[in-house]
Amino acid sequence: MSQASALQLDVGTDLSPRNPPVEIQEIPPAWIRRGTRDYRNAGYALFFLGFASFSLIYCVQPLLPEFARSFGVSPAESSLALSLTTGLLAVSIVLAGAFSQAIGRRGLMFVSMSLAALLNIVAGLVPSWHWLLVARALEGVVLGGVPAVAMAWLAEEIDPAHLGKAMGLYIGGTAFGAMMGRVGMGLVTDYASWHIAMIVLGALCLAAAIAFLKLLPPSRNFVRQPGFNPRFHIEAWGMHLRNGRLLRVYALGFTLTSIFSALFNYTTFRLSGTPYALSQSQVSLIFLAFALGIVSSSVAGGLADKFGRKPLLLAGFAIMLVGVLLTVSTSLVIISAGIALVATGYFIGHSVASGAVGPVAGRHKGHAASLYLLFYYLGASVTGSVAGWFWQHGGWSAVAALTGGFALLGTVLALTLPRANVKPRPNQFSQ
Repeated sequence: MSQASALQLDVGTDLSPRNPPVEIQEIPPAWIRRGTRDYRNAGYALFFLGFASFSLIYCVQPLLPEFARSFGVSPAESSLALSLTTGLLAVSIVLAGAFSQAIGRRGLMFVSMSLAALLNIVAGLVPSWHWLLVARALEGVVLGGVPAVAMAWLAEEIDPAHLGKAMGLYIGGTAFGAMMGRVGMGLVTDYASWHIAMIVLGALCLAAAIAFLKLLPPSRNFVRQPGFNPRFHIEAWGMHLRNGRLLRVYALGFTLTSIFSALFNYTTFRLSGTPYALSQSQVSLIFLAFALGIVSSSVAGGLADKFGRKPLLLAGFAIMLVGVLLTVSTSLVIISAGIALVATGYFIGHSVASGAVGPVAGRHKGHAASLYLLFYYLGASVTGSVAGWFWQHGGWSAVAALTGGFALLGTVLALTLPRANVKPRPNQFSQ
């Protein structure tokens, strides 16, 4: 029985036909409302959560050449330090969304983030390549307890009228973490070893986990489901996969990350080759464009609360499309401007789409959020790999055509969404 549909019965009431039960009263959800201390603390806590989780995921990307030199492995083998993490993350996200129903959201996110930070420290200390891969693979497994559960927590606890703003702060934290994980680690390695860089980041993220636990308010509307019932979870996932509106939101997540991953993956190849021949440090600076995501995601969340999701999604895809077209230029300045626009549009779209999952799903938000992120990471892995064929056979113009096509597809998907924001239903918190 959920909090939102608890029965108010007088003790000792005679339930015979002559004395029917009293009328069922519905307890309204105890929302965390904007302007309160809990709302501010939740925003800070989720920013720390996003920063720690995404910096841990992507911190090895600028270190891949260093791994190849240190361990004597090929570039393809060195990429396993990242692909193992993201691959196992996609799988564990789905399972974590289910297990969070039984063990609670807040505690699971803290434990996941803390274990991942400790494993990052271990990765900086291990002497062999294979043990580093083991540590990174385990990071992907434990980090599955963060993204989907965070989205479910926000949808359950934050006043729906201000959910977009809160979701934007979380997405902004992920943008900051992704940027620092890529840029910061590369810069630190220039002054110290990659071992030290991994250890320092792990320690910072462990501190962020402690700050998260102290700041995040306890759950008010979560209803625990003891044990693990496979049938219950399969039915919950099946219910969401039969929801046409929710499938469109999942497709939006796939489309957004397809554009973003393909463009950033192969921009590094383009700029490191002729005629630009930028150094590794110079190429890594393109990820400073993520700073625009910190601002745009937070602003977009607030605007979505005011004007609705559809206009913001359309704006996000339009900005991305313009950015993709600018990257076709041969001017480094114009290419940089295009990359910045793609980053801005992506974080606007991701903030709005992820904020739509909970309200559209209604019930079983952990399951709905985990499926969204499964599609999200599939876009990064599948399209990110397929785009390599386009790069190899058609160069940058082919990559731009692919990503531009996805931007147009995203626009069509956004147009099919309901015009108004979805209102929470009375049984929204029934599990």
